Amino acid sequence: MSFWSTIWDAIWWFLTIFVFVAYLMALFSIITDLFRDSKLNGWVKAIWLLFLIFLPFLTALAYLIFRGKGMGERAAEQARQAKAASDDYVRSVAGSSPAEDIAKAKQLLDAGTITPEEFAQLKAKALA
Repeated sequence: MSFWSTIWDAIWWFLTIFVFVAYLMALFSIITDLFRDSKLNGWVKAIWLLFLIFLPFLTALAYLIFRGKGMGERAAEQARQAKAASDDYVRSVAGSSPAEDIAKAKQLLDAGTITPEEFAQLKAKALA
């Protein structure tokens, strides 16, 4: 074998692997989108899955053509919901603002729970 035939064999092998991995990514994206879509009933999802099993390339292409725009919209909506849930969680575990900390300390001071020196320490800590 010559050098160039082995190079072209390697290029062909890498191209084949690339196309196969791209196809698998598209297939898993389609399956994920099928289960994400709450508007489709179970029978329609089952039919899409059956076609994906028996005619995978043609069905994947048809799915991307007919439902591709909805895939992007559903993915964006899921990302928005995940971001909102993450933001809510961060707000729930994050500390309060310095003004809120000082107001709480003032309530404790007014109730007689802490001394004026402790209030001053809490206020300094909140402002730091």
